[in-house]
Amino acid sequence: MNHSLDRSTRKIHRWGAILTLLPLLIVISTGILLQLKKQISWIQPPTSHGSQADPQVDWETILLTVTQNSSSEVSSWEDIDRLDVRPNRGIVKVQCKNKMEIQVDLVTGKELSSAFRRSDLIESLHDGSFFHDMAKLWIFLPSGLILLGLWFTGAYLWWLPIRARRIKKKRMANKNAPKP
Repeated sequence: MNHSLDRSTRKIHRWGAILTLLPLLIVISTGILLQLKKQISWIQPPTSHGSQADPQVDWETILLTVTQNSSSEVSSWEDIDRLDVRPNRGIVKVQCKNKMEIQVDLVTGKELSSAFRRSDLIESLHDGSFFHDMAKLWIFLPSGLILLGLWFTGAYLWWLPIRARRIKKKRMANKNAPKP
């Protein structure tokens, strides 16, 4: 038995757990929220259904509809982060830079829903980019690698008592074996 390896493994496991405590708490809690984003409208607004015909609105109609919503704080295309066009549902999701999501019917050009979208914020917390772009590479990536190491050291530490019982059982069997 290599007691030095066992002791080193315990130290690595303990310190790895301490070093990754906060980043992993963030990753786990935000990961749970992201798993539920389609079920909880507080996280991400539910996708509406628009008219079920070929899209007929132009970009300017979409922009006009969004600018008429005061909570969107949109006055031009500069204030829009992205468009998520869903022709099979008859809508376009307009995601504003202030994190509001306005869903517009692709046939009528009317607003179908307006809600604050938290899922993007939660995703940026989840991958570490919320804190700084380099936090992804210098904190969250190493934490993930340390977590992988924790898995290996944890499996080894879990196996140690099993190995010890087997060795003890074998010794007892040899001790109780009839001598020639």
